[in-house]
Amino acid sequence: MYLVYADEAGNVFDHPEWTALGRSGDMITEIWEDELIPLPEGATLVSLPATRAIGWNEQAGSMQAMEGPYQAVGALLPQGFTRLLLPGYAKKDKSQLLPLFGYTAVAWKDGAFYVAARQSDDPEPWNPRNCDTKELELGVNRLTGAYPDNRLYQHLSKCALEYECLTASNTFLSRLEGAVPVSYSCNAGCYGCISEQPDDSGFPAPQTRMNFRPTVDEIVQVMLEQLQTPDAIISFGQGCEGEPSTQAKLIIEAIRRVREQTRNGYININTNAGLSDHIRAIVDAGLDLMRVSTISALDDHYNAYYKPRGYTLANVEKSLTYATSKGVYTSINYLVFPGVTDREEEIEAMLGFAKRTGLRLIQLRNLNIDPEGYLQLIPQKRGNTYGMKQMIEIFEAELPDVVIGSYTHIPPRAPAK
Repeated sequence: MYLVYADEAGNVFDHPEWTALGRSGDMITEIWEDELIPLPEGATLVSLPATRAIGWNEQAGSMQAMEGPYQAVGALLPQGFTRLLLPGYAKKDKSQLLPLFGYTAVAWKDGAFYVAARQSDDPEPWNPRNCDTKELELGVNRLTGAYPDNRLYQHLSKCALEYECLTASNTFLSRLEGAVPVSYSCNAGCYGCISEQPDDSGFPAPQTRMNFRPTVDEIVQVMLEQLQTPDAIISFGQGCEGEPSTQAKLIIEAIRRVREQTRNGYININTNAGLSDHIRAIVDAGLDLMRVSTISALDDHYNAYYKPRGYTLANVEKSLTYATSKGVYTSINYLVFPGVTDREEEIEAMLGFAKRTGLRLIQLRNLNIDPEGYLQLIPQKRGNTYGMKQMIEIFEAELPDVVIGSYTHIPPRAPAK
């Protein structure tokens, strides 16, 4: 397998002699054959600005960084795929932060691009090619025309058309999982927040956070339009907002009013679950699904990344446990990073967390972050590093009743008698 690199114009090349290498945490590492899959449909090759690609020079018998006007290349994977390694690279300027993407190691092999990744879910439902632009524009015009005073539809139209957010797009296409953002405030200060960053963060937020408080009427209109079929999902908690449970009063009233009119579909919340009392009330109002964002089941790592305000990881566990006990189909949005998530202490902590809370689904999400900035932020490793592939296999063996996937699922139906 050969090293892949790019020139400053973005043209991609394979090196005729050097072997591709990957990266786990801050360690450059070999890529094993069983870690490679063909570049998935919908993946994008990108250059890593101001970096040097690192490969194995067989003739010299050593790892070397490419000199000259060249850059390392990574792949951005579509939904349904979990990266196993980062690209092998070195920064030319260590103070320069990379854009907030989840870079995956790439190699050239047998006349095609391969990536260090594993398919962890069916990629087809969230394949961008299934989002027809003309159909989306018609959907936007239909719903903004039907509800001209609904600020949520105006906000979501920008998310769908400008940011190409698939969840927002689904809202206008009346399919799969739709979005209903409700909160402009948050009780966490996540290092990698995609909708709000302090001026001195070093990287801009790629989305604009909503700046208004919707009314219950606006929320109910969006929910009822989405919940037209038995398998439809409508979700509070989107990348363009803060923490939805800070607006628990709005959510509770909206759920009650919607359920007075239809039993169709599933009501979901994507949340950090830190406000345990708020989550309890939302669950009691009639919540069906809950996805909790986490990066670790260890307090020091969790706190370093999320910077929680007024809650702890114990509150998160309490919320998940309560929701599960009330029949909510619970999952975690697990932000994973090769060389960190697969540490021995991280695996052990997450296994215990999953068993105690009774969660039903682990959604593996590639963490979009500057690797150096993230590694400087979090605690040093305390044990062995197993590798992402083995970590997933451990989860599958130790948590046989937990689904390992990449996105929100509806609960599995009981077999017909």
